[in-house]
Amino acid sequence: MTDTTTYQTPSRRRHRGRKFGTLERSVALLLAGMLGLGALSGCVPGETDAVTLDFFQFKSEAIADFDGIIADFEAENPGIRVTQNAVPDADTAIRTLLVKDKVPDVISLNGSGNFGQLARAGVFHDFTGDPILDQINPAVQDIVGALGSHENEVNALGFVNNGNGVLYNRDIFAAQGIEIPTTWDELIAACDALQAAGIAPFYGTAADAWTVQSPLNGLGAQLGGDDFFPDLRAEGAEVGPDSAVSFAKNYDETFEKLQTLYSYAQDGYLGRTYEDGNLAFANGESAMLMQGIWALSPILANNPDISVGGFPYPVTDDPADIELVSGVDVAIAIGRDTPHLAEAQLFVDFLFQKEVLNSFAASQNMFSTARDAAENTNPALAELQPYFQAGQITGFIDHQIPASIPLGPIVQQFLTDTNSANALATLDNEWRKVASRTTSTRSGD
Repeated sequence: MTDTTTYQTPSRRRHRGRKFGTLERSVALLLAGMLGLGALSGCVPGETDAVTLDFFQFKSEAIADFDGIIADFEAENPGIRVTQNAVPDADTAIRTLLVKDKVPDVISLNGSGNFGQLARAGVFHDFTGDPILDQINPAVQDIVGALGSHENEVNALGFVNNGNGVLYNRDIFAAQGIEIPTTWDELIAACDALQAAGIAPFYGTAADAWTVQSPLNGLGAQLGGDDFFPDLRAEGAEVGPDSAVSFAKNYDETFEKLQTLYSYAQDGYLGRTYEDGNLAFANGESAMLMQGIWALSPILANNPDISVGGFPYPVTDDPADIELVSGVDVAIAIGRDTPHLAEAQLFVDFLFQKEVLNSFAASQNMFSTARDAAENTNPALAELQPYFQAGQITGFIDHQIPASIPLGPIVQQFLTDTNSANALATLDNEWRKVASRTTSTRSGD
């Protein structure tokens, strides 16, 4: 049963801030401290004296956690107020604000392709050289940087990460004498053993297009190669049969293995939804589920007593090759032109204090991105934690694919007709069309 810890407000305890590595930051802290103490005016500041930070926050399930963090921060920084603005459609809302030239002071966003586009547009502060980077797992920052940046800047900080692997029922595995597979052959052998015992190895949920991207990410991010998307972007509108890299050339094995995994799903999986899968898995109708740790909460809501764990997709015959596909669930940025940079930096520094960060991660069933994060107490994450701590992580491939490319429906169609050549050619064609439009726009045509 998973840990149900919620964020614990440490307002009764003192947080020791880290030492800053630059004179500029020291001066900023001094000025902010003087503001908080009323030293500039000779009196304790009231609401009218406080600097108010606009904190754009995309994660609805984290509103209460951030409320607690903000209360603690304000208690320690009486000259600063933080207004949390949580919105239901963050991607649209942040773009609307940018068009109106109303960039928030501090911004939380999902580390996705949308973030990468905004970063490349130069709307975020540059954290290059900031000592706070020394506190963050460098493998996490590699994932953030791969999404996109403005002129090789560091435009956001990874706050908490998820994990995309295979969820499994520990009791079923134990009853069948199956150990966690660490090679592709072991995974297939486990599926064969489960099937022979009359147990569905996987519960498929292909009726929801986004769900088929989960195993695609788990397989493709490891098999496609770290340089695939940079090389693909370099090809631009030339992607196709004769290009150095393409989906058709580099992702054939990924689609072959994806088809194999779904061949072990229950009958009728093309018509089953994400909610169907969570309920069925919670009720023991399959041994595994091709979903990441975001599915833990709904699974446990359906069956609090289920013993569930997770493992990365073992894509090769060498266990040393395994990487956990992990996305930056929450990335923290600062608006490039905020008039309250010193105060915004103080708030971000507070967010990344280990006690605050670890407590938030535990509450959200995520991984803390702290370089020296404490062991995660959530038993459902126990098998995934070592990969994260060792930096054996890589990012989602669908975060590298423009939203205008209908990745989910393309994969759905592939699972229906099993025509991988057609699916891969379609992806190449869609990429080529996007690249052509982008090149045309940049050239002024």
